[in-house]
Parts: sequence; C-alpha cells; structure tokens
Amino acid sequence: MAEVTARLRAELSGRLEQMHSSGVFKPERVMSSAQSTHVTDEAGRPILNLCANNYLGLADDPRVVEAARQGLSTWGYGMASVRFICGTQTIHRTLEERLAAFLGAEDAILFGSCFDANGGVFEALLDERDTVISDALNHASIIDGIRLCKAERLRYANRDMDELEQRLKASATSRYRLVVTDGVFSMDGYLAPLDEICALADRYDALVMVDDSHAVGFVGAGGGGTPELFGLRDRVDILTGTLGKALGGASGGYVAGRREIVALLRQRARPYLFSNSLAPAIVCASLAVLDLLEDSADLRETVHANAARFRAAMSASGFDLLAGQHPIVPVMFGDAVLAAAMAEALFDRGVYAVAFSFPVVPQGRARIRVQLSAAHTPDDVDTAVAAFVDARHRLAGPGG
Repeated sequence: MAEVTARLRAELSGRLEQMHSSGVFKPERVMSSAQSTHVTDEAGRPILNLCANNYLGLADDPRVVEAARQGLSTWGYGMASVRFICGTQTIHRTLEERLAAFLGAEDAILFGSCFDANGGVFEALLDERDTVISDALNHASIIDGIRLCKAERLRYANRDMDELEQRLKASATSRYRLVVTDGVFSMDGYLAPLDEICALADRYDALVMVDDSHAVGFVGAGGGGTPELFGLRDRVDILTGTLGKALGGASGGYVAGRREIVALLRQRARPYLFSNSLAPAIVCASLAVLDLLEDSADLRETVHANAARFRAAMSASGFDLLAGQHPIVPVMFGDAVLAAAMAEALFDRGVYAVAFSFPVVPQGRARIRVQLSAAHTPDDVDTAVAAFVDARHRLAGPGG
C-alpha cells in the first residue's frame, strides 16, 4: 500500500470515529422486505416504519406494482440512451403531459431524480447578469444546482420575508431575479409562505421557483402541492419535484412550468442531456399513480388524519413537537447523542424512526423525524406513540 493511501485511510478512520462518538454517524438499516408501512429487518423481525417518504402508501400498492410490471413487459427494462438520441418513448411524453396538467403547468420535463432536476435548472437559465435568492434551508440539491451557475447568489433566513425583500432590493440591477424555495422544508415540516413570497416577487418583478417534493400528491385540494394550496399555480414559474416520494416512491424527477423554460431545459440541462431516460416501468407506474390521485381524495385525507392523530397523542404525552399539520412530524430532543439513543431504543421496540443531527439540522436541534403515511392504521399510530413513551421511560432510568 502506498504511504499516501495509508495516511488517507488513517485520517478518514479518525473522522468516522469522531462521527460515531458525537452521535452524528448515520447507520443504514437493511430491510429484507418491500418498502411498506410494515417492513422486516435483516433478522426477519417485523418493524413499524415511520421514516419513509411513502406519504400515500403507494410504494407497494398492488395497482402501482402491476402497472410497473405491465410497463416492463410492454416497453422493456431500460432505454439504454439519453432522450435526444433514442431514449424517448410515447409514454415519456404522456407522463410529462399528465404531470403538467396535474400541476397546472404549461409543460414538464422528466429527469432521473429531483436532485438532477434542481441540478439542471440554474445553469441552463441564468448567467452572470442574474441573481438567485434562495431560502437558507433549501434542499441540498438546490444549493448544489445554484453553485453550478454564474448568477449572483443571495440567501435569506428561513421564511423571513423581511430579509427576502432586502435581497430583492439589493439585486435591483439584475437582468432576472429568481426566488427559490422548498414548498415544504423536509426537516421541519414547515410550509413556505408562498403567498408572501409571490407578493414580493410581483412587487420587485422576480421569478419564482418551488421544489415541492414533500407536497405534491397530498397537499392542496387535488394534490397539486403548495402552489395549489395557496391558489398560485399560475404565478409559480418553475416547479420541481420527485416521483420518489408520494408519487410511487421509486425514482425520477421533473421540472414543470413555463413552456419556454421547459423547452430550453431540453436543450441545455446537463443532467437531462447526459443521463439515461427514466425507466419505462417507473413511467408506467407513475401514470397509474396519477390515475389514482385524480380518481379519489381518500389517500390524501387519510394521511392528514394520521398526522393529526399522531401529533395530538404525542403532544398529550409531553413530547416537544414542531408545530404544523404536515405528515412530517419532528420530535425534538436537542442533543444528538440522546436523539440517536432514542432512535435505537425505538428500533429495539419494533419502530423504525431516524434521528437527524448536525450537519443535516443545526447544532443543538437534533430530532427524530416521523413521517406518517396513508397506509398507516390508527392502531399503527397508537403503537408508535406507545413506543416513544416506553423508550423515553427506559432511557431516563430509575425515577425517570
């Protein structure tokens, strides 16, 4: 082994050990079953799953699985190419058209993931004459995407409209200003104040972009996400999102919005131009998901009822929750080691919920993020609350 390799391995081992000791190391649980609200661990033990982005419970829904199976049989396993060479089938354009209609947009374009979608937008649209104004808690994919472009980069504190207005004033000489925000902030479950953001954008002649990955499918009367909830579908210029959460839970992302923006992304977005097309089975399953969501509001109503039930019971049991109505429910512990120990204690009791700590969340704001699903039953919710109560009692020790 070369000396430089040995030094690197030793240095990385030290860093990893520090992560373990400080409680920020993130272990990967291995499941031996399909993704669902009830999974099995490596030992075959049944586990109640409270940490998937499977908001509508569709990841293992038989109707979605069957649509994927039929898509595999009819359209093949993969495209083996990018879209502009030989990687586009009629189903790809059908899904883009259906997504645009579902979201109230003029057109849409598919990507391999929402990370890729956010990675492709800014560089293609903006240059050094422009300014991007980004919420400080936006997803990492937005942050990375902004870094790829030459536009001026400004941030405003999370949901702070006074600071956003200051940034808009400071960038008055820019050709274009793009305000970008998550629709729902994934670590907190908070909704962006989209009505206030758009009002400021109107006042200062700015564009608006929303990553609505944690909202589309179950937020808004028809599941169209935060722009629909706020009645602003016509105002948002760019909407990005994923097929890997509520809309089936596999993979895939999209950009929806103004027709000319989507058309330019087909020509200039590097993750689109240099990545294989979305697998046909995922496309067919996603079309089936849109059918389900357009036919009934039952799943949307159920996931919100489950979230309300969990929030009420946990608050009554004395846990510190971040306020809200979203099925993301952060249970706050502050200390990273305590949050990690609580997550381990829950797993020992057959409940899977993940602790989050720095750098994913700020120092001193460690938490367990619970995510409810439409596929959870009321008994599942009550079981989860009971597990939290018991784990807290056991960790507190005698007299706790």
